[in-house]
Amino acid sequence: MPERNSVADALRTETVGGVLLLLAAVAALIWANTPARESYESVRDFHFGPAALGLDLSVQHWAADGLLAVFFFVAGVELKRELVAGDLKDPRAAALPVVAALCGMAVPALVYTLVAVTGGGSLAGWAVPTATDIAFALAVLAVLGTSLPSALRAFLLTLAVVDDLFAILIIALFFTDDLDFAALGGAVAGLAVLWLLLRKGVRGWYVYVPLALVVWGLMYNSGIHATVAGVAMGLMLRCTPREGEGESPGERVEHLVHPLSAGLAVPLFALFSAGVTVSGGALADVFGRPETLGVVLGLVVGKAVGIFGGTWLTVRFTRASLSDDLAWPDVFAVASLAGIGFTVSLLIGELAFTDDPALTDGVKAAVLTGSLIATVLSGVLLKIRNSKYRRLWEEEERDEDRSGVPDVYEQSDPAYHLRMAEIYERKAAEHRRLAEVTGGAGEEHDGPA
Repeated sequence: MPERNSVADALRTETVGGVLLLLAAVAALIWANTPARESYESVRDFHFGPAALGLDLSVQHWAADGLLAVFFFVAGVELKRELVAGDLKDPRAAALPVVAALCGMAVPALVYTLVAVTGGGSLAGWAVPTATDIAFALAVLAVLGTSLPSALRAFLLTLAVVDDLFAILIIALFFTDDLDFAALGGAVAGLAVLWLLLRKGVRGWYVYVPLALVVWGLMYNSGIHATVAGVAMGLMLRCTPREGEGESPGERVEHLVHPLSAGLAVPLFALFSAGVTVSGGALADVFGRPETLGVVLGLVVGKAVGIFGGTWLTVRFTRASLSDDLAWPDVFAVASLAGIGFTVSLLIGELAFTDDPALTDGVKAAVLTGSLIATVLSGVLLKIRNSKYRRLWEEEERDEDRSGVPDVYEQSDPAYHLRMAEIYERKAAEHRRLAEVTGGAGEEHDGPA
């Protein structure tokens, strides 16, 4: 159906996905701060699923462990494409965004740790401010950076993909419960079967969807966060087209699944994770407790300093170089934009403080506050840079002599200056004529009545 196709196409754009994510978060905050709060909590905490399979989960857990696995599956495909055919394929080209991403995770963790140690708080949330929300950040860039160089989006995308990879590793390594090796072995076996089917070129959703659900269920029961299964399956897809193929299997599957991720999975996760109580006291607590203050400063200050500093040091002391299309203020604007943690930061916040619901809500409020500050700060910087690039673009496109060649490229051509002289002479003659006409009309009105 044309209508369904147009909706799916819209959901594939960063702007629409980011707007839906924002609307879901706002809806959660409104729902959780009105007299209907009890209904929000009852829906969020409602359990369903096959208990015999260890999957009797709350709606919130289905969103975080189930639907978010779809988001990480898409992230896995994007990472695989970048590794085999994108900016991460060439180690020299990948060095800059990779180092920027690593510094953009290490410095926020260090900022959180310093604040927590100084204030006597818990160190459990060190990983919360390390993540960047790729969907939200790209949406802000798409809305505010219409005239910015394409190299800036490529830098942010590569940085965010690497950020996602390490966020997944952090979840797998530091937020894994007691392992069930039987379930983990089953998940690994399922992934091996999936890999063999892909290698043999077997096609059909009725084969892969049930297998993916089995792998996900086993991974969840193994104690490793279930979103890791989504990434692993995404990384297995082939992302380079073979001879005679219009697009690779990875590109084809991503094209189909991305609308589901952007239009359903991520917004529903935000809806059931961002609903925290907002009040004057709660906002005061965000800046009064070491854990929550560490999250805010980690996202706003740590991300900007880490990414910008890491990029500058890499360019200064290695052979890596910044793209000719970018300037250092552009890098700082993107570094500030990466402070939008949101989706993955909310997830890590839930995992870090599972045994303390009050602190979990406080950390969620801190993630929302830090992300909001980062959005406003980066938005101002991006608008300033966008205005400059728009002026440059208008200057480069100006063609006053209507020769079909922009004026900026004709400055050394005598014929161009002759054409411009002729244009200005015609304009001068027209102004002299108008002056005479206007002057004559004025004399008539000045005569006796």
